Amino acid sequence: MKKGLLLLLIILSGLIVKAQKIDSLYFNLYTDSLKKGTWNYINVDGKLSNGTYLPLTDKHLNFKASAGEFERNNLWIDKDFKRDSVVVTITLKENPSVTKSITIYIKKKENEERLKTNEELLNEIRNQPSTRKKKSKGL
Repeated sequence: MKKGLLLLLIILSGLIVKAQKIDSLYFNLYTDSLKKGTWNYINVDGKLSNGTYLPLTDKHLNFKASAGEFERNNLWIDKDFKRDSVVVTITLKENPSVTKSITIYIKKKENEERLKTNEELLNEIRNQPSTRKKKSKGL
């Protein structure tokens, strides 16, 4: 009897959670501009009818941009892109009337910093003086 009641409660709570619908969409960008010549992650949250937020992916959303190409939540902007911004539009797959757009600007200053290679980093680590203290014997 107790097992049946517990199973019923689990099923009912699952139905209640599943019944939550996404009311609205929000962009939650990690940066204020897109970088050319790289993948840019477009982070989107959906607000549920109970007031909580859920991270959304291409499983939930259709992504569209005025330039570039999407792979999942990632937008590729070609290094030769000339305009100053891209308009990204997201649409909820289960309810296409829920949609949102944002204009995201392109980073203007090129990154001139050269990243070190794996070999350069390993050489730096190997050449650093040891900071570990030796344990004293006999204590």
